[in-house]
Amino acid sequence: MRDLFKRYDIFAVVVLFLLALPAQRYEWFSAVEDQTVSLRHLLRAKADFPGNVVFVNTDEAFFKAYKSWPLRRTDIARIVTNLHALGAKVIGVDNLFDFPNSYGEDPQTAQLLKDAGNVVVVSTAMVQDGRIVGMRYPVPEIKAVTSTGYSNVESASAQVESISRIKLYPESSQRVGGWPFAVQVLARSLDATPSLRGDVLHIGSKIAVPIDHNNHIYIDFPLFGAGERSYSESPFHGVSALDVLDLSKLDAERRDELQELIHGKIVLVGDTSEVSHDYFTTPIGVTYGVEIIGATIDTLQRNGPLRLAPQWLEIVTALVLMAGLIATAFIVRPGLRVGIAAVEFFVWLAFAVALYCYAGLIVSMSYMMIVGTLSFLVVNLRYYLQERNQKALIRDAFGQYLSPKVVNILVKDPTKLSLGGERREMTAFFSDLAGFSTISEQLSPEGLVALLNEYLTSMCDIIAEYDGTVDKFEGDAIIAFWGAPLDQANHAELGCLATIDMQRYMHGYRQRLLERRQPMLNMRVGVNSGAMLVGNLGSKQRMDYTIMGDAVNLAARLEGANKEYRTYTMISEHTYRHVQQLVEVRELDRIRVVGKREAVTVYELLERKGALSSSMQEVLAHYNAALAQYRQGDFRAARQLFERAHALDERDGPVNTYLQRCSRYVDMPPPSSWDGVYELDSK
Repeated sequence: MRDLFKRYDIFAVVVLFLLALPAQRYEWFSAVEDQTVSLRHLLRAKADFPGNVVFVNTDEAFFKAYKSWPLRRTDIARIVTNLHALGAKVIGVDNLFDFPNSYGEDPQTAQLLKDAGNVVVVSTAMVQDGRIVGMRYPVPEIKAVTSTGYSNVESASAQVESISRIKLYPESSQRVGGWPFAVQVLARSLDATPSLRGDVLHIGSKIAVPIDHNNHIYIDFPLFGAGERSYSESPFHGVSALDVLDLSKLDAERRDELQELIHGKIVLVGDTSEVSHDYFTTPIGVTYGVEIIGATIDTLQRNGPLRLAPQWLEIVTALVLMAGLIATAFIVRPGLRVGIAAVEFFVWLAFAVALYCYAGLIVSMSYMMIVGTLSFLVVNLRYYLQERNQKALIRDAFGQYLSPKVVNILVKDPTKLSLGGERREMTAFFSDLAGFSTISEQLSPEGLVALLNEYLTSMCDIIAEYDGTVDKFEGDAIIAFWGAPLDQANHAELGCLATIDMQRYMHGYRQRLLERRQPMLNMRVGVNSGAMLVGNLGSKQRMDYTIMGDAVNLAARLEGANKEYRTYTMISEHTYRHVQQLVEVRELDRIRVVGKREAVTVYELLERKGALSSSMQEVLAHYNAALAQYRQGDFRAARQLFERAHALDERDGPVNTYLQRCSRYVDMPPPSSWDGVYELDSK
């Protein structure tokens, strides 16, 4: 329990999730959340726009024939009159008549609208600090003979202009036009008065729409029809204003068609021309303002099928996700930890999407995703810092280790402790344990040190047996060299034979680790020969007998290059030239390592000369033939030969690497300038 209180990562996870709940309720990141709603809506929405809403549009085609813009108010009134004559139940005009008409048409327009008697026109609410402080009504003549409602639609975020909901202002519901335009139109069609009772909007006896704590109603936008870019493009929902501007020009058949389409319906008159700029981004795409009104009416008629999830459900889902992420904080293996966290996120996302699609419940996704991701990073940061501290502990414990020969030489000749060095032809050795991070997380610090002590001691004994010098340990890595401080003409031979014996020892050592149920240790080695600077380098207070130079760096790069070919021992062409009569190798590739311009041929060091098994010889016969085809650019032939080698040994690393590479080059050949050199992009 005491250790649990030391887990700052768990404390941080709890704090993050506690912050997420008020953030969600007060919409601190509404821009991100609205985007997740839009994505979910595309999975939920269907192309089922209601049959009792019809759009009468003034689009580009209309204005081209009308030969004027904007539409004159008397002509709007004529359209309304004709719609009334065709039997429209209520007519909503998405047109703001807030300034007197310069042609003096307002009295005539008002009379025509009055004669229709079933007209709702738009107003604009002036909103300040979340409250309506005033209204821009139609001119008095028109206001007196029509109903009105505000048509304000705006994004919940200042960063993203996406319309997914409308807002009610309960304190202004008693004003003239104090309800949204869509509410007023639907109420007029039902001959009812809208009212708010608690957190539910009532329109008549059958419509009851829940609103959230911010007085929002989410619009359940239907999809556009197949091949259509708007609702009004559908012949069942839209008609051009040209058809109803002058009914006398229509033949009887067309008039009957219009009457059948419009009779008893809610008709919305609006401008869908580009010049009007009356279009907005919505979850289903760009939508005209008048069509947003239509979608809102549809949502209201269906009693608002979209609603925020209750707060208790938000809390429960947050607690479940938090508990799952806290559980991952106790998983030591990073791969398993990441995998389980990924599954948790996937299940949670699927749950949130399913609630939206099938129950119409909006569970906050962005807030949980943000705090969930931050929580996961905090948990993994703790493990990273823990691993780094373990490596530092190992480095402090073994960093000053030198071979007895070096110590004896320094005792005999103290002048070698002075700063400086000399350039020599030498062989450098770099080794590292594959998957050390995973290994370190499976053991206690004490157990890890004990295991590494055992491993490092065995390796250093073999290095010393071949008169090598251990430069330093870097965590689990060993850096050693041959050719100094003693002159060793056969430095490459000693380094390669020591490496073969070390890998042979590791094979038996893994069997013992398996019996002891300890983690498996696989050692990767890079060996290179060349001119290096060697000597006591450091300060007067502390110095190391060490090596440096390009040849040293290449040895380090070769150790890492083993990952590309799934090998464990790699030597350079410079080393191979010294030992080709003494060892068995496999040519791997001609590569260019990170930070180097020159390409180098590299080999896998396999065995002493003549000690190669017959099965390996058979694999190499196919491999070498395949490599020759690969070098000639015949990747199909090379792949066939590599497949033969693969049939003999399915786990052979270089064979599997080349099979994948040949398949890739068959599908996407390298450029004509390809010279066979493979560029490594990581150390």
